[in-house]
Amino acid sequence: MDRIASAFARARAEKRAVFVAYLCAGDPDFDTSLAACRALLANGADVLELGVPFSDPLADGLTNQLAAQRALAGGMTAARVFELARRVRAEFPAAPLVFYTYYNLVFSNGVDAYVRAACEAGVDGMLTLDLPPEEAGEVMAACATHGLKTVFIVAPTTPDARIAKIAAATTGFIYYVSREGVTGVRNEVAAGIAAAVARIKARTTLPVVVGFGLSTRAHVAAVAAQADGVVVGSALVNVIRDHLTDRTAIAPQLATVAAELVAGTTGMA
Repeated sequence: MDRIASAFARARAEKRAVFVAYLCAGDPDFDTSLAACRALLANGADVLELGVPFSDPLADGLTNQLAAQRALAGGMTAARVFELARRVRAEFPAAPLVFYTYYNLVFSNGVDAYVRAACEAGVDGMLTLDLPPEEAGEVMAACATHGLKTVFIVAPTTPDARIAKIAAATTGFIYYVSREGVTGVRNEVAAGIAAAVARIKARTTLPVVVGFGLSTRAHVAAVAAQADGVVVGSALVNVIRDHLTDRTAIAPQLATVAAELVAGTTGMA
């Protein structure tokens, strides 16, 4: 069952973009994180991107760095991340789950063993932030063996020849990061998204999602008019940050925020 392809096909049939929601697994604790995942998937998120907490998240800005710190301080381990994925999968059997991770976490546990465990936990795809296609042979082979989709990143500075190489290594979807630098909320949508998506689509038939810096319904609508999917992360993680003193309020607030953001996926702000 290709849940990722099904999610994009369903969105196309409904004339909207896919909404990809990012949370750091285990932020701020296991039970609250599970409730947060439920809130997003029950309120329109098509794909759940679970950040695997890591001590050195070099692609992430302060918001997601602090989320990873909270998760690690709250007791998240590789085994508990897999358990969280299993719990989400049991409750949402059709929802695509994608791990957003770093290569050291995969390598240190054994590449094949890690990918197999992710697949057995119900994960559908894996984006390894610091792993370029040239170095990804072992991960790509393990993903092919165990049925996990690969996700790779294209940046604004990526030349056309390299886009083709990245597309050839990808089996799930292409993630276009709309800005140079790290994750984090921005006030405006980056320029040049339509042209960048067109460059990517000239070299692949896979869906293209756009992320980094998107935080409002208007941002989602602007990108939804140009891409197959929209990724929102830091704006959701900030909801957790803002309600740490009353963790029971996190899931209800995320439900409200998610519903508002998802409303932009039709391209209407």
